[in-house]
Amino acid sequence: MPVDIHPSWKERLQSEFIKPYFTELTEFVKNEYAQHTCYPKGSDIFSAFDHCPFDKTKVVIIGQDPYHGPDQANGLCFSVKDGIPHPPSLVNIFKEIETDIGVSYPKSSNLERWADQGVLLLNATLTVRAHQAGSHQKKGWETFTDAVIKTISDEKEGVVFLLWGGFAKKKATLIDKNRHHILTSGHPSPLSANRGYWFGNRHFSKANEILGRNGQLPINW
Repeated sequence: MPVDIHPSWKERLQSEFIKPYFTELTEFVKNEYAQHTCYPKGSDIFSAFDHCPFDKTKVVIIGQDPYHGPDQANGLCFSVKDGIPHPPSLVNIFKEIETDIGVSYPKSSNLERWADQGVLLLNATLTVRAHQAGSHQKKGWETFTDAVIKTISDEKEGVVFLLWGGFAKKKATLIDKNRHHILTSGHPSPLSANRGYWFGNRHFSKANEILGRNGQLPINW
C-alpha cells in the first residue's frame, strides 16, 4: 500500500508513516487486497485527503468504516459513487439538508463536491473486506486517523467538527475545544434517525453560520 496522499498531508503525517504500527498496517492491507475483495479500490484509499488538502480543510465529518458493498465506497465517508443507490444514512443526511437549508434532494450521491470545498470526509478505518463490516478495524487505521484529527486540532483554528453518533463523539477528546467548534448529534442511520436523534440537528446551516462568522465561505451543501 504505497502512501499516495496529497503533499500537504504527507508533509504533516510523515512521522506516522514510519512508525511500526503503520508498517504492520500496510502489510495487513496489502495481504487483504491480494487475497480478498476489499473496498475502496487501492487508488481511492486516501481520496478524502486528495480532495481536501490540509490548508483548505474547514469542516470535518467523521465516519466509521467504508461501505462494504460492490462499487459503493469511494474513499469519502458517507459518500458513494454516482449511479449507486443512496445508502440509508446518506438518504437521511440529504433529507436533513433539505429541511435545514432548503436545498433540493440531490441526484448525485458522490460527496466529492463537498470535499473539494474543504470538507474532510474522514472514515476512522479507511479500508474494509467486501460484505464484512468492521473487518479492518483495530489493525492500525484508527491510530492513523486519530493522528489526523489531532494534527488538524493542533495546527489549524476554527475548524467545524461534525460528530454524529457515539463512535464519532468519542473523537471529541482529540480536539481542542478552545480552538475549534464541535457539533454533535445522533447518527443519520435509520435506527438512530427514526428515534429522533438525527433530524432537526441543523448541522449544515450551523456549520455555515460558524464559517461565516470566521470570515470563511459557506459550504454549498
